[in-house]
Amino acid sequence: MSCKKFLDTKSNQTLTTPSTVADLQMLLDTWYSINQRDANSPLISADEYYLTTEDWLTLEEYERNTFTWQPANLFVPGTGNDWANNYNIIYNANTVLQEIEKIKPVKQAEWNNAKGHALFLRGKSFFQLLTIFSPAYDEATAANDLGICLRLSPDFNIPSVRSTVKQSFDQAINDLQQSIPLLPLKPIHPLRPSKAAAYGYLARAYLYMRQYEKAGLYADSALAIQNTLIDYNSPVPGYFDPNTDFPFSRFNPEVIYSCGTGSPSSVYYGYTDTVLIKSYDENDWRRTLYFAGPQIGSFKGSYEGTEDLFDGIAADECFLIRAESLARANKKEEALNDLNHLLLNRYKSGTFSPVTAITATEALNIILMERRKELFLRGLRWQDIKRLNKEGANITLKRTVNSKEYSLPPNDFRYALPIPEDVIKITGIPQNPR
Repeated sequence: MSCKKFLDTKSNQTLTTPSTVADLQMLLDTWYSINQRDANSPLISADEYYLTTEDWLTLEEYERNTFTWQPANLFVPGTGNDWANNYNIIYNANTVLQEIEKIKPVKQAEWNNAKGHALFLRGKSFFQLLTIFSPAYDEATAANDLGICLRLSPDFNIPSVRSTVKQSFDQAINDLQQSIPLLPLKPIHPLRPSKAAAYGYLARAYLYMRQYEKAGLYADSALAIQNTLIDYNSPVPGYFDPNTDFPFSRFNPEVIYSCGTGSPSSVYYGYTDTVLIKSYDENDWRRTLYFAGPQIGSFKGSYEGTEDLFDGIAADECFLIRAESLARANKKEEALNDLNHLLLNRYKSGTFSPVTAITATEALNIILMERRKELFLRGLRWQDIKRLNKEGANITLKRTVNSKEYSLPPNDFRYALPIPEDVIKITGIPQNPR
């Protein structure tokens, strides 16, 4: 056998190039690597919990350094991390996008769904990388700020380069928008995306970019398709049972797209921010349905239905995005209508008095606080701190561990986490300012 024929021979089935739509769809349906590997560094970096020195010292170096916002060498070389996990998803998506164009559709809906799924995942992953490894979006500087590597092909031989933040967001937004006409209105399964899911991620992305009108419009589009809220007063067999260790099932009716991350060790040891805990009214079901005790390890409110943490798209987030958008547009009553609709489903029956506000600014502040309470440990607080500090919120994060105080002032360069050092060494791309 000639060398060329030998190299062209597929030695086993695992090396076979996907040749059907079903093959390609399988690359996108690997639950653990696609739906369960979202980022956890934003959880560790934000201000939703604190650690004692004793517990902090038990953590691996990566978590200790991330928790205290160390400027460099956070990620252990050669390990799964928030950079590597997202680019693995992007690689699978690029493989599908390349190969599917070679396949003539037999069932157009299945072909469309696979391509739309790949575009959705690539856009979602680009966006997540931007929220972690790039500075907060600022229209005035986005054309110059360092963005991410826009890998648009599965070819490893194409050099990696860092695009600007603007170029990177343009690509992420475009991918999500291009997925919409290809995806079904509602998901075939909550682990797969739909039009509603793409609208939801676009709403989240535009909120982070502080383009609030667009965020509200996309949230509205998602809610036009899927707007179910669980009434926390009423058990839903198979989906919501307040008498179990984890009251909410993974695929409960609020979930538009299901994905999450394994809980970092610091979550098990951490204690919930005391100011946040005290902000829940005694008649607010979230106080008991989310928390079994003061330690974060006792958090039971994840929409994953387990100790894993949900960070996908759900109707409650979309209501809050639309409410914030309306408040910022000075549409106070409409904003409060959305908020009160959500809270009516969270308070004990007969105890809820609708929230009122004299001004749109007052309504906005209430909505932002309810956002913290409703979306606890969904990986969104880090994004919110970054964008709100660009609005002048002046949020300074502080930790005290091992007799040392650490702080992260507004708009500090450390809000863009360092890219793993092995990636810098292999690719030669510039590191974030340190």
